[in-house]
Amino acid sequence: MKIGHLLLAATAWLAAPFPVMAEENWPTKPVHIVVGFAPGGGTDNATRPFADRLGRVFNQQFVVENRAGASGTIGAEAVARAKPDGYTFLATGSPVMTVVPHARKLNWDVFKDFTPVARFTDYMLPIMVHPSVPVKTIQELKTYSQANPGKLNCGSAGLGTFTHLICESLKRQAGIDNLHVPYRGGADALNDFLAGVTQIHSEPNGLPHVKSGKGRLLAIADRERHPDFPDVPLISEVYPDIKIVGWYGLLAPTGTSPAIIKKLNEEIQKIAALPELKPFFLNLALRPVTGSPEQFGTLLKADFEYYGKLVKAMNLKLE
Repeated sequence: MKIGHLLLAATAWLAAPFPVMAEENWPTKPVHIVVGFAPGGGTDNATRPFADRLGRVFNQQFVVENRAGASGTIGAEAVARAKPDGYTFLATGSPVMTVVPHARKLNWDVFKDFTPVARFTDYMLPIMVHPSVPVKTIQELKTYSQANPGKLNCGSAGLGTFTHLICESLKRQAGIDNLHVPYRGGADALNDFLAGVTQIHSEPNGLPHVKSGKGRLLAIADRERHPDFPDVPLISEVYPDIKIVGWYGLLAPTGTSPAIIKKLNEEIQKIAALPELKPFFLNLALRPVTGSPEQFGTLLKADFEYYGKLVKAMNLKLE
């Protein structure tokens, strides 16, 4: 064998272990998790307990970066363009990936630019009214709105979010007259609801205020009734065409090492299964879930198709 060939072979042999070693030793520096909404909103609340525990498991900081704006798409674009080295991820709610792409022209693609890592919580949408609204059921809300046209404002975390869809669905399917008011995130929407600026709120962060009397719970958009409010109906029980259920998940820029994704998914599943987290999340209208990256990818595709049809039926445009 010629000397040049020997040198090439030796170089390849020496170089081969390093990528594997890098994956095995990951992470060796802080990991950044981008959240496309402001602090205190549903996505932020769901992400931080996982980021904190991942930091302890891996003995590295998992830094939550809030890049709010454009219905969560600013944060998503930042991650889509990030280096796929295992140190930048996107934590996002399902509407950013399944609703907004059908209603707005974007500079990134859900399936080309992202790889699913883990779906870590489902979230319920508590349909609430401000105490100043004299109703106790979702049926009474319809009657009140018809008797008081133009008096109800429905706040959301932004255009294209599931709370936006709830506001529109209440108007179209339930006949409840309301004006949709979009905010930069769930925290801003909640503040104006508590102040009485908006009268209908459906962000997960509103649930803790029900027991204190600052919000009145009329219905819940979810797969099952809430154990703390067993007498409160699912919105689908009253209006079967409203079937909106959300999730929060972690995604990586396409090209991120499958070994890193697998490693991170396994630890997220362990955290989601911790019994002590369930009551904490339940109070925030969240439910920890487990599953593989492949299962998350299957759900993402199914929801993308379902909400695409809904957006088209509602003629929803976010430009």
